[in-house]
Amino acid sequence: MTDQTYQLIAIGLYFLAMLGIGYYAYFQTTSLDDYMLAGRKLSPGVAALSAGASDMSGWLLMGLPGAIYVSGLVEAWIAIGLTIGAYLNWRFVAPRLRSYTEVSNNSITLPSFLESRFRDNTRLLRIASGLIILVFFTFYVSSGMVAGGVFFEASFGTHYLFGMLLVAGITLTYTLFGGFLGASLTDVAQGMLMFAALIIIPVTTVFVLGGIDETIAAINAADAAHNAANPDNPLRRTSLLFGGSILAILSAASWGLGYFGQPHIIVRFMALRSHADAKAGRRIGIGWMVLVATGAVLTGLIGAGYFHLSDRTLDNPETVFLVLSQILFHPFIAGLVLAAVLAAIMSTISSQLLVCSSALVEDLYKIFGRNLSAQTQVLLGRLGVLVVAVIAALLAIDPRSNILGLVAFAWAGFGAAFGPIILMSLFWRRLSAMGALAGMIAGAVVVGYWGNVPELKAQMYEIVPGFIACAVVAVVVSLVTSRRDDEEIQREFSAMEARH
Repeated sequence: MTDQTYQLIAIGLYFLAMLGIGYYAYFQTTSLDDYMLAGRKLSPGVAALSAGASDMSGWLLMGLPGAIYVSGLVEAWIAIGLTIGAYLNWRFVAPRLRSYTEVSNNSITLPSFLESRFRDNTRLLRIASGLIILVFFTFYVSSGMVAGGVFFEASFGTHYLFGMLLVAGITLTYTLFGGFLGASLTDVAQGMLMFAALIIIPVTTVFVLGGIDETIAAINAADAAHNAANPDNPLRRTSLLFGGSILAILSAASWGLGYFGQPHIIVRFMALRSHADAKAGRRIGIGWMVLVATGAVLTGLIGAGYFHLSDRTLDNPETVFLVLSQILFHPFIAGLVLAAVLAAIMSTISSQLLVCSSALVEDLYKIFGRNLSAQTQVLLGRLGVLVVAVIAALLAIDPRSNILGLVAFAWAGFGAAFGPIILMSLFWRRLSAMGALAGMIAGAVVVGYWGNVPELKAQMYEIVPGFIACAVVAVVVSLVTSRRDDEEIQREFSAMEARH
């Protein structure tokens, strides 16, 4: 058999495993609560790995190693910021959000929680947050489909549209039928596959190079060769500070602020069996994240030394992870490594599809007050997944579209619009409905403006001014409009605090 045949067999087995998990989850889903939150029965391990896998898209296996390969450890500040943000999210948001969403009318989505938390009878909070989620995530899902099409085109020479539709179809199938449980269980399998690939690649490369000392020498030799050829643009790949200004480093690390407002991540906190599980989930999730981020960084760093010594040319730095796997391993193993890239892409798509579906059904359709049977609600949830997937696929037909550029923009948008509101809703009694709404709008508007002015964007990642604007506006408006006499809101806040 040819190398490509072995690789296709490995990817085919991966696809079958994902569909099998979705088939299993289908028979565990009987209500909308099951479909959207797995009945709030996720173990800390499943929740942690699911949150991690749904968060880390193809950027972890391709974008980050490629950036490290080109510029060195100075590019690792995004990963450092994300890891710190994820830890703080698990430490402070997860336990309180799990408790509060249960106490406050057993809310199963972020918009429904905000409406219930503030007793917003105008429905403006629920509608505004539902629309923000629906619009941004439709493009986010589409960007993942684009990545899937480009992956198959680059790896196997297939037509872009075939690869895009195959990735979209497989992901849609197990998400459509398996719901949140199906997405979470497949995330666990995908997270373990990503973990194995990101550990085995750098370890094997170090072994091939002869050991740690030889590897460091190879990286330094690669830097010396680059500096001799480019004296005006020197490199020191092993330095966290060389080549980056303080402002640039802070801007990169500020990605971590986005975690507090990412609906597809914090929904995992809501699905935990209890708030007490957040501690174990934090240890598992952050442990996984530290290891995979370290593996991605080392892959790019060690790859630079390997390709220098072997006199090989790497046309696209973002393929360093893929090319190393094809050089070092049997084609079947290399195929499993390729499947890890698909796992990163598909786990993110599935989580975002479900959040979009909940925005359509739970947050927009049901506000009209219709009483629906559990079976009808699940059916509508599945139709919501299908509708969003079809729209996203239509947007992804053209691989030259700028949809992929919206990923960082959408991360900033969610982080700035929802992050401060989530934090204050859990820790500050006086945050009001109008304060939350005004802050949400201010954060989104500032991100939208800042992110589209090149001069401003070059100075600072738009999440920073957006996050600050949201927090300041929310506090000011809340101090003017908050009602201390709302006994029900105060009672729920006290009930939540009593658990912690």
